[in-house]
Amino acid sequence: MNHKNKTCLFFLLVFLVSCVTSQTSTEISKTMQSETTLPFAQIPEAPNDYTAENVAARMIEGLGFRFYWATEGLGEEQMSYRPSEDTRTIEETIGHIYGLSGMIIRALTDAYPSPPKDVGVSWQDQRKYTLLRLKEASDILRNAQAGNIQNYKIVFKRGEKTTTFPYWNMINGPIADALWHSGQVVMMRRAAGNPIPTGVNVFIGKRSE
Repeated sequence: MNHKNKTCLFFLLVFLVSCVTSQTSTEISKTMQSETTLPFAQIPEAPNDYTAENVAARMIEGLGFRFYWATEGLGEEQMSYRPSEDTRTIEETIGHIYGLSGMIIRALTDAYPSPPKDVGVSWQDQRKYTLLRLKEASDILRNAQAGNIQNYKIVFKRGEKTTTFPYWNMINGPIADALWHSGQVVMMRRAAGNPIPTGVNVFIGKRSE
């Protein structure tokens, strides 16, 4: 190979490496952008009116904020942590909250805004879809007409048997339960050596840098 061909080959390799690097940087940028646009990094502005629907929405938004920061910055190395043999791991607890978020949105839409099959969804996806479900639930309640909350029901179907509960049970049931378990994630990740990021203020609903 003569000197001219070697020079052309060198610049071709430089060009290809540059393209790959640029594409990789773009993908990383997209991933970071996707993560930073997940809802509830801070709590939304409060509604103007104290309706039943707005109060329920605010409870869900408070849950969303707490869950966001309870799970922000977690790594694979913490997922298997459990405080004792007879308790859930961090990953299993996130999965349980994910299931509760399905109950919360289903009472409002009778559908799950999630992948077709929940089985096999990674904990990162469970976190993502939990936050998206809670955001949709709060949006529905904020935009509902006053008095509509009495039309939202929890429906359990087991075979031919159907059991229905009023929205009251959603408040003291899945919403309160998800808040409870979000606190467990906070406790467990601290014990696992990875406490939640500093500056998270659950009273104000923001994180100070």
